Amino acid sequence: MRTYKMLEVDLKSGEFKTSDITPLFEKYLGGTGVATALFGEVPPENDPYSPSAPIFFVIGPFSGVYPVATKTIAVFKSPLTGNLGESHAGGRLAMAIQGTGFHVLKIVGKAPVLSYLVINEDSVVIKRANSLKGMSALATERVLRDREDAGFKRSMIRIGPAGERLSPIAGVTVDSSRHFGRLGLGGVMGSKNLKAVVISGGKYWSISNPAQFNTFYKKIYESVVKSPAMKKYHDLGTSMNVLPLSQINGLPTRNFSQGFFESGKEISGEKFAEKHLCQQIACAHCQVGCIHVASLREAFDPTEHMYKTFKVSYDHELIYALGSNLSIQSTEEILRLLLLVEKQGWDAISIGVTLAWAIDAFKAGFIGTKETNGLVLNFGDAAVCEKMLHHTADGKTEFFSDLEKGADFCSAKYGGKEFAIAFGKNEAAGYMTGLYAFLGYATGVRHSHLDAAGYSIDQGNLTKPQSDEDSTKALYKESVWRMILNSLTICLFARNIYTKEVILEGLDALEIPGWTEDKLLTTAKRIHALKHLCKQKCGFKLDQIPFPDRLTKVFTSAGKVSEDRFRQQINFFQQLVDDDIKTLL
Repeated sequence: MRTYKMLEVDLKSGEFKTSDITPLFEKYLGGTGVATALFGEVPPENDPYSPSAPIFFVIGPFSGVYPVATKTIAVFKSPLTGNLGESHAGGRLAMAIQGTGFHVLKIVGKAPVLSYLVINEDSVVIKRANSLKGMSALATERVLRDREDAGFKRSMIRIGPAGERLSPIAGVTVDSSRHFGRLGLGGVMGSKNLKAVVISGGKYWSISNPAQFNTFYKKIYESVVKSPAMKKYHDLGTSMNVLPLSQINGLPTRNFSQGFFESGKEISGEKFAEKHLCQQIACAHCQVGCIHVASLREAFDPTEHMYKTFKVSYDHELIYALGSNLSIQSTEEILRLLLLVEKQGWDAISIGVTLAWAIDAFKAGFIGTKETNGLVLNFGDAAVCEKMLHHTADGKTEFFSDLEKGADFCSAKYGGKEFAIAFGKNEAAGYMTGLYAFLGYATGVRHSHLDAAGYSIDQGNLTKPQSDEDSTKALYKESVWRMILNSLTICLFARNIYTKEVILEGLDALEIPGWTEDKLLTTAKRIHALKHLCKQKCGFKLDQIPFPDRLTKVFTSAGKVSEDRFRQQINFFQQLVDDDIKTLL
């Protein structure tokens, strides 16, 4: 029988303890299910920045065992939304946590001074990080990589200056190019004086039936390396979406004022690959290599022939947030902005959408040159956007300090609410395909495009229309099923490979008993309902979620979207969730 353990570290006292939480894994599989159950035990009135507010990092039974089960799930109270915060990251982290022999890492307390945590199997040490104060996430990794020689494959998570400033849109950088990007985990780590965590270990599952395991592993491996659906992620990555979305009027442009970007070809995935692609990286235990890294070459001095080269990862969401949505038409200019964002440690989507709000708010007169320190804000002006990011990092004025609190906060303080494209206070991702993209942002437990892929329902309806009720049922069904994928910590790029039948076969090969298709679906509904219940206890009300007025005036891939239609489907989705809460919790 497999056992699962949690390591709990108190940063204030420096003490740590371990506990057996096998029953939670038997009930919720792992990953997001176990993390949500643990979060549900936390008092909902807890302030996100309270020392007692925990951070949970959770892996699943497939982590470090099967291909593309690469994610680690972080759950915390979000300083951006005030309710359940959840972010997923790849890299080496899941493998490293597995190597410690633990499956959940819980962090509480606040270190007396800026510190970093080192976990090497059974050794847990908290070390001072005074020399790392104010250091970028990139530089922090370089320093700690040399300082901490683990002896095993390591993973390292760390925050940049934005996290130290407690920005609610600060993310956490994982290894070389992965992130817990959304909902403010960086600010929560900053509130705990936790600059970084270094994790390593060499403990792994023993396989008692190697013949069955190897047969199943080979089957999944072959599916991953030969699947056309996976090949596209290796080729151009998600940046392949830029041109097709623009062609169907679904690429957010100039703060969601239109769906077609006239310079789409100049910032497409094809253009980035042609001009800048220098490296493709895979997460540990993944054969795909979807992480695309660009080379940005800049002169030290325009009068001398001396250059420096930076490596910057990119994908569709980053190109949208700091490209089309700001009307920036140059790959080099987008990469310069991305490099600044990476150094500070902001969530690129949130800071990009907030900059777009600021430009619209300036044009509409809600803010002026007094707030912007003399800057005149316009779409397409990359130089001014770069200055805005520098001013935000420096806290140049109160307005710029506020920018790193997100679009919802800024619009509530300065006006221009109709220009703040956020759902549940979380800035929207790069899909403007119609009602179901927006409903996905609104109803998703993370307010993320990854919660249900509503944009794919919009696109499907273009060729095979179905009723709103049927479309909302499909959105709900996908939202629920992804609870299983995220509990097993499977990368969602492999969602069509890990079907119900395949998952059951994989569990059986690991001798994890008792799972059937009915139990998977019931567990998925229970986790999904529990997440919504946690959010409700924190004060979130789905039927009161604002719908940005800008989105009622724009032409999407599926035409115009009325707020009445949006509200009708929100209410229908809420009924489905309420039924699950009543019957399953």
